[in-house]
Amino acid sequence: MKVAPSKAFRYSTRKFMDEPIPNPVLVEIHRGSAVESRHRGSFCVVGANGKTVAAAGTIDQPVFPRSAIKAFQALPLIETGAADLIGLTPEEIALLCSSHSGEADHVRVAYSILHKAGMREEQLECGAHPPQDHAALRELIKSGSEPRVIHNNCSGKHAGMLALAARLGVEPSGYIDPDHPVQRTIAQVLDELCDVQTRNLPRAIDGCSVPTWGLPLRNLALGFQRFASGETLDARRRNAASRILSAVRAHPFMVAGTKRFCTRLMETSPSVFVKTGAEGVFCAAIPHAGLGIALKCEDGSARASETATAALIASLDVWTAAERDQFRPFIEVTLKNWREMEVGKISAARMLSG
Repeated sequence: MKVAPSKAFRYSTRKFMDEPIPNPVLVEIHRGSAVESRHRGSFCVVGANGKTVAAAGTIDQPVFPRSAIKAFQALPLIETGAADLIGLTPEEIALLCSSHSGEADHVRVAYSILHKAGMREEQLECGAHPPQDHAALRELIKSGSEPRVIHNNCSGKHAGMLALAARLGVEPSGYIDPDHPVQRTIAQVLDELCDVQTRNLPRAIDGCSVPTWGLPLRNLALGFQRFASGETLDARRRNAASRILSAVRAHPFMVAGTKRFCTRLMETSPSVFVKTGAEGVFCAAIPHAGLGIALKCEDGSARASETATAALIASLDVWTAAERDQFRPFIEVTLKNWREMEVGKISAARMLSG
């Protein structure tokens, strides 16, 4: 893939995602033979020694990665030995990194993490929302039950944070607060992985109530490159990253759920770890090639960012022809109406599809 490197753009916390800098079109929505919508965005791919392999758009302007960095947030639990101390399985480690759909197996594994950590569901501070999976939601309604915090798509991550609080020997209550030792530990991991200083970055509150920092795509991609390759990491962190990657690739269902993009893509290509954030952010790691990827559709479109992410991954010169063909269903998606009539398609723009 030949993509001109992005120009460097300075940013400040006072001008966060509000400057009229044009990003290229990454995805087009077709209705019939006409383009109905276009989605602009930016991306960065980082390879060996932190070198930018491909980039376009505003990669030096901060974005909130939110759930895309759950694997980074899980690292301290592995590094401190807490995961081994309470006997977490690969399936449970995968759920630490998930934005799950609240299906029965997701709930089961979240409860298991809490039980092993000696914590209770009531201690989760992520808030309650209905299961994202329609079948799971129907079963909940049929049972006459209300959604609980365990159904929150971040309950696995939060269960892990409670387990980390126990390992650190600190009061678990308030673990979502930026100044709590759990969040300070996670911020330090981000600083070291992504070459940033979180104390100087935009900070906000995520949907699940934990802090989220605005990181440039370049730095996010660098973090995932190090996570994938182990470059610059000490032995303990390199081993922790390897264990997390093995877990999510072995249990892709735990990372998202039935018919979800992240799960389907990883089931199709176990060589990739891909994780959605929110508002059009996606990050990915390709361990066998030592590559890290970060992408954002500027309008926050999930369907556009999914197509763009698949196309960007497929465009990299690290696949055989057969492997590349496996990504095709994710790059050009047929749109159907309520009568199952084909009415259009979602497709990657020429700069990504080649």
